Amino acid sequence: MDADAAVLHGADDSVDTAQLRPLRVLVTGYRSNPHVGGQGVYIRELTRNLRDLGHTVSVASGPPYPELDDGIELIELPSLDLFAEDNAFLALRPRHLRSWADMSEWLAHNSGAFGELYAFGRRLETFLAREGGRFDVVHDNQTLATPFLRINRRLPVITTIHHPIAIDRDYALAASSKWWEPALTRRWYHFIGMQARTARQLPRLLAVSQAASDSHAERYGVDPAHVRVAFNGIDHAIFNPDPAVEQEPGLIVTTASADAPIKGLDVLIDALARVAAARPLARLHIIGTLRDGPAKQALAAHGLSGRVTTSSNLTREAIARLYRRAHIVACPARFEGFGFPAAEAMACGAAVAASNGGALPEVVGDAGLVSTAGDAASLANDLARLLDNPEEAQRLGARAAIRARDEFNWSRHALAASRLYAEALAERSLSA
Repeated sequence: MDADAAVLHGADDSVDTAQLRPLRVLVTGYRSNPHVGGQGVYIRELTRNLRDLGHTVSVASGPPYPELDDGIELIELPSLDLFAEDNAFLALRPRHLRSWADMSEWLAHNSGAFGELYAFGRRLETFLAREGGRFDVVHDNQTLATPFLRINRRLPVITTIHHPIAIDRDYALAASSKWWEPALTRRWYHFIGMQARTARQLPRLLAVSQAASDSHAERYGVDPAHVRVAFNGIDHAIFNPDPAVEQEPGLIVTTASADAPIKGLDVLIDALARVAAARPLARLHIIGTLRDGPAKQALAAHGLSGRVTTSSNLTREAIARLYRRAHIVACPARFEGFGFPAAEAMACGAAVAASNGGALPEVVGDAGLVSTAGDAASLANDLARLLDNPEEAQRLGARAAIRARDEFNWSRHALAASRLYAEALAERSLSA
């Protein structure tokens, strides 16, 4: 780990920022939903803290658009939004024929591929051909589309990497149950080859964990020398302990943004089935929507449907309240590039039972329990241990709150990004 990474992981808070001059930063994201997944959270917090460091910050995004602080410009680059169309094949209009971005998105979608990444890169490239002089650097949130290589010739591009989507593809392939599903899965994830080639060629990447860096090296052949590691931060004004809130014995809370194998909800359900019979208070609350699918079927098969509740579209404040009430927050993912639910639950003083998937051991540290990813028996042991020992859960929660406060800081993440901007501009000045 280099010196900057050490600073970001809490080794040194006395960082002199005077050497970092204010820049005009364009932060980009092909999608930036502020309420679902981490894309919108990342862009909101990164831009807020870049602004606080003195930069002038703009955001270029496709829909859904992010929620940004006052003073941060939003540049909307509309996609065709074909997922919202009743018939995407009939969504093509004559004006779209004049745009290769529109045509590529339409063709990809209607042939079973995900084309938004490349199309967004093309739209951004067109925008910067007109208005690139307004910016000093571009900071992209893991689009990794081919046009960014051309953009990098015009303006330095720094890219944040979370986890390689090749991992999602591989788990989806492994979960295929019908003969025709692997072909459709490979077609949908066709963009992975583009992302791998782009990641290998971009000169500066900002990884949100060591696991994110290592997995990009393993899966995409990225040179670790091109990667800086800096933990994500969390919003400590919202996610913090409240001693007035009492834990509810037996309440296990988890976040499931999708019923997909990589999220590990199936592992958690299996683990709950192993501990529930002897523990009548054990119950699960899922932050997310439980649609008809494998998880719902597994709950019914285990006779657990009556012990499970769900909630969706919660505010961050409501999520924090749930974490404070939880006896345990379970994070069973088979892989996480960082793991916002674990970090935010820790900040609320919750006892976390996590897997060792990806970055989760880095996040949890010695302030929670870590089981083997994909191993329901291992997770069940940790659930039983904490359910049977509420005092231990409270001790772990107190330790977790301290760790979260010390380690997960957005201003440090923005500082690491700013150093990459300065390095890129200095390199260009020397080669000019």
